[in-house]
Amino acid sequence: MAKLKFGKWLGGGLGWALGGPLGGVLGFALGSAFDAASVTIQKTDGTSYSPAGHSPHIGDFAASLLVLSAAVMKSDGKMLKSELEYVRKFLANQFGEEHAQQQMLMLKEILKQEIPLHEVCIQIKQYMPHSERLQIIHYLFGISKADGHVHELELQTIHTIATYLGVSAADFNSLKAMYFRDPTSDYKILEIETNCSDDEVKKAYRKMAVKFHPDKVASLGEEVQKAAKEKFQKVQHAYENIKKQRGFS
Repeated sequence: MAKLKFGKWLGGGLGWALGGPLGGVLGFALGSAFDAASVTIQKTDGTSYSPAGHSPHIGDFAASLLVLSAAVMKSDGKMLKSELEYVRKFLANQFGEEHAQQQMLMLKEILKQEIPLHEVCIQIKQYMPHSERLQIIHYLFGISKADGHVHELELQTIHTIATYLGVSAADFNSLKAMYFRDPTSDYKILEIETNCSDDEVKKAYRKMAVKFHPDKVASLGEEVQKAAKEKFQKVQHAYENIKKQRGFS
């Protein structure tokens, strides 16, 4: 068996997180979960696995996801299996099953902590591009709806996170409308009013298509881009729905 040293992962995978409040939360979680900051992993082919192979930028994104996921999940005072499974599947799809297993151990320790949400978000905002912050909010809405029932306290926490991250009210409502449908959802997704002109609809679509394009998160790797495509497709679907309703091309 081979021992995986988490010091290497922290150094190479979390990057900027180590110096601030985000790093403090993660460091405490690691200390609680792994006595000597190491864990034994045995792959089926007899070799060892190291999350340190991921780039520092991907590590920063993953670190932010873990801490903000915990903040949302703690909002209603319940730890639901459906939410944990949503996070696990997302992490496995983005970073690989073995890496996801280690991150889930960290998440369970983070859930035991009081999270300095404002300080953590300020740190994330300082280092993370706007397009990636939008992707995180989109993902957090997915957690809130994982069990089919959305708790108001979770939505309040996501709104607070979005505000701290510098996400505008229009962008927040656009992302929310992708998950919570009503008769005006397509317009909210495009960040326009229902009484706007057809030309304004077209201009809004072009603007949102640029803002939410998967290439905006290309630095995070191919798998994260795949997740971003879901958001981009919802912008396209909203535009197609409005065109059909109004009868223009």
